[in-house]
Amino acid sequence: MKRAVIRGTGMYAPERVVTNQWFNEMYAKDVDSFLREKRNIFERRFMSAEQSTSDLIVPAAEQAMKNAGVSAADLDLILVSTDTPDYLSPSTAAVVQYKLRAKNAGAFDINSACAGFVTALDMASKYVVDPQYKNILVVGAYGMTKWLNYDDFKIATLFADGAGAVVVQARETDQDEGVLASTLFADGQYHDYMGVYAGGTFMPMTHDVIEKKKHLLDFAKKIPIETNGTHWPRLTRILLDRLHKTEQDISHFFLTQINIQSIYEALDNLGLPHSKSHNIMDRFGYTGSACIPMALHDAVSQHKLKKGDLVFMLGSGGGLSMAATSLVWDYDT
Repeated sequence: MKRAVIRGTGMYAPERVVTNQWFNEMYAKDVDSFLREKRNIFERRFMSAEQSTSDLIVPAAEQAMKNAGVSAADLDLILVSTDTPDYLSPSTAAVVQYKLRAKNAGAFDINSACAGFVTALDMASKYVVDPQYKNILVVGAYGMTKWLNYDDFKIATLFADGAGAVVVQARETDQDEGVLASTLFADGQYHDYMGVYAGGTFMPMTHDVIEKKKHLLDFAKKIPIETNGTHWPRLTRILLDRLHKTEQDISHFFLTQINIQSIYEALDNLGLPHSKSHNIMDRFGYTGSACIPMALHDAVSQHKLKKGDLVFMLGSGGGLSMAATSLVWDYDT
């Protein structure tokens, strides 16, 4: 049987470090205490005015390829998950293909907001069992600081920029290794609750739209706070049932990094210790579709993953979109 395996990881965070104190000074109030205690955010990285999302992706991709032992010419497909693209059209994946000189790779974007990387990994695991695709680059990238409305300090202080990447290959195995099961979930009633709503056919970009800041990230309505804490355990159990495993069999969780309280709530509902989740928002803030592959690379760099570990990734984002995947890690880091 062929199964998809992750052969290399990489990440990139911009050089500019923005601390909570920077926001304290901007807003002339203490936002640091809330961010530390309720969100586990101490600092984050902002891209420069000259950088675009593809500029964040390239170094992350190059690191993942180096760790996988492949070159850009070896890539057969590039999947970029982002809702902060370089352009409305064409795809950011096409830009990345050009910048990497990955001349043999097809390329396209995926937008399921912050659930995008896990969605893209699920897609790659299905593509790669086809002999046509030997090396697939899967990327999650986020440049949301260029869409922030600084009038709303509760939102603007959470977000950051970055990119994470993995190289996916197929492995012939009769063992439980690589990607085992995935599931996707959407609840479209929340499509107008959170997003960037201008620039498409619904709200074309006009001077009036810009003057009213309608082109910036908008939390128009409040998604129920218990959403992640409820659905992450539900999706986890769906996959566990397919695998005939229990919660205690899971070694590591990589979860969307916007709210530490939601992560704790989900783990509590699963009866698992908080240490099962590898978190990076303390250093990198909220990086949307990039946060899960960034956290994965960070864990790999710390040698936390061992051969045989059962790993769950759960992403959630606007739309409402969610994705969950389970895999058995197949090498010691």
